[in-house]
Amino acid sequence: MPREMPAFTKAPPELVERFGAVLDRVATPDTQRRQMFGYPCAFVGGNMATGLFQDAWWVRLPEDRLSAVLASGEGRPFEPMPGRPMKGYAVLPDEIVGDDGDIEAWVGRALAYTATLPAKDPTPRKKKP
Repeated sequence: MPREMPAFTKAPPELVERFGAVLDRVATPDTQRRQMFGYPCAFVGGNMATGLFQDAWWVRLPEDRLSAVLASGEGRPFEPMPGRPMKGYAVLPDEIVGDDGDIEAWVGRALAYTATLPAKDPTPRKKKP
């Protein structure tokens, strides 16, 4: 039986604008911006590093840091499908997202960690018939 997909909501325009502004300040030359799940994201070496999903800002973290963040309540699991958390990602609380220094530090950590992962070969897009 196919799983029912939840209805997704658009990210608030001010959050999308903030995402772009933060990346303008902390992105490295190898950071690529593109859409994933219909939301703005940043990639390094073809790997997702950070992005938005609905009204949430998520980051990719190394396993030890992720465990600490989730255990402390500083973040929560990133679950684009309820009950199916994505391994290696945490959603940041509004207090961090709203603070320039905090969000820049978290995004910087996510980009730096993602840069240590093996690069993915770009997959060619299928052309529509």
